[in-house]
Amino acid sequence: MNQKLKIAICSYRSAPFGGGQGIFIYELSKALNDLGHQIDVISGPPYPNLEESIRLIKSPGLNLFRTFNFKERLKIFFEKKNKSLDDWYEFFSTLFGGFPELKTFGNRARKLLNESSYDLVIDNQSLSYGILEVQKNVPLIEIIHHPITKDLYYDLQFSKGIMQKISKWRWFSFLKMQKKVAIQLKVISTPSDNSKKDIAKDFGVPKKNISVIHNGIDYLSFAPLEDIQRVPNQIITTASADVPLKGLDFTLYAIARLKEDYPELRLVIIGEPRPEGHTERLIKKLQIEKNIFYRSSLTKDEIAVEYAKSNIAIVSSLYEGFGFPVGEAMSCAIPLIATNVASIPEITGPFAELIPAESSEAIESAIRNIFANPESYQAKADAGRMHIIKNFNWQKIAQSYEELMYKTIEEFEC
Repeated sequence: MNQKLKIAICSYRSAPFGGGQGIFIYELSKALNDLGHQIDVISGPPYPNLEESIRLIKSPGLNLFRTFNFKERLKIFFEKKNKSLDDWYEFFSTLFGGFPELKTFGNRARKLLNESSYDLVIDNQSLSYGILEVQKNVPLIEIIHHPITKDLYYDLQFSKGIMQKISKWRWFSFLKMQKKVAIQLKVISTPSDNSKKDIAKDFGVPKKNISVIHNGIDYLSFAPLEDIQRVPNQIITTASADVPLKGLDFTLYAIARLKEDYPELRLVIIGEPRPEGHTERLIKKLQIEKNIFYRSSLTKDEIAVEYAKSNIAIVSSLYEGFGFPVGEAMSCAIPLIATNVASIPEITGPFAELIPAESSEAIESAIRNIFANPESYQAKADAGRMHIIKNFNWQKIAQSYEELMYKTIEEFEC
């Protein structure tokens, strides 16, 4: 089978700048479109940036998480005309601390898909009842980047007090749905062998139903920029979400100690802090406000410039299903410090300084080593870029998806 397909890619939220979902949707849709397939993206808000040849079909939920102010959420809800049952569910579930977008998006997407004709549907990790219904009528591939059980585990681990733990359990209550749906899905794709192992263990999915297809890296956008001078003592990290899973705390503690010897030390964080949230409070407690610089809503080219200005990249995550910042830093040929956990070693190979997770001391030591031996670490970083180009380019990844799509259609028709 090699005919060109009409494909719907579903994504419950696809922020183009915050987190990896919007990036993934943009890259996957573009790569499959480049192979000649007709691609529609069905997305809830915030919506992705897409190539002009790819149609965006908006599935407008309430998008209540654009604000955490109760009065503003109330206004959003009451201004919505012709409210559906999903709108009511979304509002009250959010009101009581839940995250209902996965379930309500799946219901809305099912209705949209019933009104259209596609050869295949790809769903990006909603694991919702609505998408499970879609599987009955259309060949379906579910993408699970990693089981969200890992997010819950680390959120509980770093919670303080019983009320915080109860709040986390309420927020992650959608996991009950995801576990029920996952074991009924016929075809799942995940970006790492480690995620495959964890999906099988945490969701009870047979390994034979899970295919491993790595994510790709846009090595043309994320590339070394020789005309840009590196800023002395500048380090860069990514924290797209202000959550314990990203391990930012340990980098901040390392910066607090290093500034005694490097008072001009700069940590550029690609992301945006939650106002008056945990990270902002910790930065103030450590008295490193003058050493921290946030950059948010950046394009890929603008992120590449920030990498070019920096001397070291840090990925201090406690868990990653794949980890775009790892591949992007390597693609920019910047010396990389990364935690030796989950899928990260699969991506880096021997081309990064791998350290134990949850260790600010290990981060501090690695930074000192790179500052003391920049030439040898730069040689490793240059080799790392070639590793990314060879193994994680989107053209190669798209062909792997294409093979899985044809196989899924053939088995569905049997």
